[in-house]
Amino acid sequence: MTTGAQPCPLPPPPEPAVGTAVRDTRRGRVGIVMAYDGPYVQLRPLNGGREWDADPGLVQLLSAAELLSARLAEVNERSRRRDR
Repeated sequence: MTTGAQPCPLPPPPEPAVGTAVRDTRRGRVGIVMAYDGPYVQLRPLNGGREWDADPGLVQLLSAAELLSARLAEVNERSRRRDR
């Protein structure tokens, strides 16, 4: 027997806190949440650099393993640049 009741929609996920590591799925980049400005979240690369604006709906929190992998990739890239 159906009652016609609609399932309750899930609330949107909470916004990542400032200082949290996230992946911008639109750009495929990893960054640290620096601020929220209007409809955007401002992200900065893990090792510093120029901030970029991202859609808050398109950022995902990183697991500890994903953060470690991203940091290792940046260290390796820096090492390759020095060896040239």
